[in-house]
Amino acid sequence: MTRGRFITLEGGEGAGKSTQIRRLAEWLRAAGHAEVVMTREPGGSPGAEAIRELLVNGEVDRWDGVTEVLLHFAARRDHVTRTIEPALARGAWVICDRFADSTRAYQGIVQGAGLDIVEAAYALAVGDMEPDLTLILDIPVETGLARAADRGGSDRYERMGRDFHEALRGAFLKIGADHPERCVVIDATGDEDSVEKAIQAAVASKWP
Repeated sequence: MTRGRFITLEGGEGAGKSTQIRRLAEWLRAAGHAEVVMTREPGGSPGAEAIRELLVNGEVDRWDGVTEVLLHFAARRDHVTRTIEPALARGAWVICDRFADSTRAYQGIVQGAGLDIVEAAYALAVGDMEPDLTLILDIPVETGLARAADRGGSDRYERMGRDFHEALRGAFLKIGADHPERCVVIDATGDEDSVEKAIQAAVASKWP
């Protein structure tokens, strides 16, 4: 059986990842892909969802950057082994709301844990597997935080302050520039339809 494809969506708060994942899944199914799995991080498996509660709730300074790296990769290990890898082995297309690039950006770069620690944890928890395509949804911080606020409620990361989120945007753009073979930066400032078309074009370019 042909191995499936693994697509991740990344970006700051309020970039519209969840909406675009649903739209991308519908488009792929309409194109004839029988099984499209939508998942998220942290989370995506029972064990990872339990760890998610530790990461997204509580005070902003609940954990330092290194502790968060370890928690994220504990969740990611469970997610990969129980959800992502089995789906890819079945030939499914897997679309994930965040993956390791979020850990690189949030904890490795902005929270100062260091990319060397992130990559060491990646090698231990994930191994050689990586996304086939990463779509980085880029949006100005003020716009993204306003959209996130409109959803109601806020998690630890959304409460981390304007300077944090400005640095985060820069970190994602750096990751995209450093990995052009895998990453495509999508302008997420437009309406949902225009962002959807840009995503479809990126996917079609990767797999004509």
